[in-house]
Amino acid sequence: MSGSLGRVSAALLRWGRGASGGGLLVPGVRAAGSDTGGRSAEQLDALVKKDKVVVFIKGTPEQPQCGFSNAVVQILRLHGVRDYAAYNVLDDPELRQGIKDYSNWPTIPQVFLNGEFVGGCDILLQMHQTGDLVEELKKLGICSALLDEKQEQK
Repeated sequence: MSGSLGRVSAALLRWGRGASGGGLLVPGVRAAGSDTGGRSAEQLDALVKKDKVVVFIKGTPEQPQCGFSNAVVQILRLHGVRDYAAYNVLDDPELRQGIKDYSNWPTIPQVFLNGEFVGGCDILLQMHQTGDLVEELKKLGICSALLDEKQEQK
């Protein structure tokens, strides 16, 4: 892992622990409505497959309500991922439990890429640190902004 990437990751973790989250509005991010309550596994399956990148977070991308959700949003921003669906589980307790049951993962946030469950904040951060996230995004047709930055530095 390059030194600058490690410093950015550490900064994201520190920033993610802040109370306010400091969310910036990002074009293309869709904060989904709270009409997802009581969904069946089939309906949740359709939700996670509807967009290339789907996150279930506490709060919204503009105003995350926990440090881990903030870190996920910041990692996506860092990579220049601008077109993704975000579902606020704080608006809907049934969705919050439903997605945990669907993924068999006990915590929020949860990240799905191309309909496949990736994991939570810790997994996404690890993928970011190792460079695996750049590769996974590439498979989705998304060129990471970090890849562009590395190429410009050469």
